[in-house]
Amino acid sequence: MPILTQRTISKRISTKGIGIHTGIEAKIEIFPAQPNSGIIFKRIDLKKNNIVIPHFNNVSEATLCTTISNDYGVKVSTVEHLLGALYGMGIDNAIIELDSQEVPILDGSAKQFVELIQEAGIKISDVPIKLIKIEQRVELKDGEKFISIDKSKVSLDIDFEIKYNNSFIRTQRNKISVFEDNLREIYNSRTFCLFEDVEKLKKIGLGKGGSLENAIVVKNDSVMNEEGLRNELEFVNHKILDCMGDLYLTGYKIIGSIICSQGGHSLTNKLLRKLFSDQKNYSLIEIKGKNLPHSFASKNHLRSIA
Repeated sequence: MPILTQRTISKRISTKGIGIHTGIEAKIEIFPAQPNSGIIFKRIDLKKNNIVIPHFNNVSEATLCTTISNDYGVKVSTVEHLLGALYGMGIDNAIIELDSQEVPILDGSAKQFVELIQEAGIKISDVPIKLIKIEQRVELKDGEKFISIDKSKVSLDIDFEIKYNNSFIRTQRNKISVFEDNLREIYNSRTFCLFEDVEKLKKIGLGKGGSLENAIVVKNDSVMNEEGLRNELEFVNHKILDCMGDLYLTGYKIIGSIICSQGGHSLTNKLLRKLFSDQKNYSLIEIKGKNLPHSFASKNHLRSIA
C-alpha cells in the first residue's frame, strides 16, 4: 500500500444498515476531502453543532464499541470498523455524513466498507503524508490485560492475543503488518459474543440491533451462524480490526509496534492518552522524498513538523 502521499476516495459512496447497539437504521455517505482535512464525521440529522472529529481525546465511551463526541455532547458511536477500513486502505481524508448516532454495523466486519472504497477508487494527491513515529516504549496493564507500543522501522505491527474460557474460542493470537500484509481476513472478520452474554447486553441497553446476520454468536463449543467462520482466526482478527480503527483516532498512520493481550477499545484508548501525554514518546514527521526510507532511525530523510 503506497503511503507516501495523502489519499481520499475518488467519488461519493453510500450505504445503510442497522446500528448493532441502538437498533436504529442509519444511512451513511462518505465524500472525498482535500489533503490535510483528515477524517470528519457530520451528523446530518442535526442542524447545528453536528461535526464530530474522530480523536482519542474525544472518546466518550469505550464499552463494547468506540463512541466519540464533540463539546456539545453530539455523539457518533461504533466508529471502529469504518475507521479500520479507512486506515488499512490508506484513506487520509474523507467527510462522513451520518443521519443517526451509530455507524451501521452491516455484516459485523469491515468487508462492505472496503468493497465500497475499492469500487469508488482512490484519489492520490501530491501532498506528503504525515506519520507518527514511536520514539520510546509505552505500556499499560489492567489486571490480566496488557498493551504496549514500541519503536518500529517502517511499519505498524499489531501482535494481538485473546483468551476465553469458552472451549471453542480458547486462546488465539495473530500478528500483522498493517502497511505490508494482505488484510483481507482482517477486514472480513466479524464482531462476536458468547450466547450467554446476549441478554446481559440487552439489559444494559446494548446489542438492540444484533443478530446472526451481523455478529458471530458462540454457544458452548460451536457457532450458531449457519455459514460458520470465515477464517480460522476470525475472533482475534476482528480484535485486530478494532485495534486498527481505534489507533486511527490519532489522525495519522503510526510507525510502531503494538503488543496486546486481552485488550479492547478502552485499553487502546488509555494507551494513546498515555502515549501522547509526553512528547518524548513520539515524533510527528513528514516524508520528504519519493521513496519510503528503509529505516526511520535516521532523521536525515525526514523533517519534523511537531
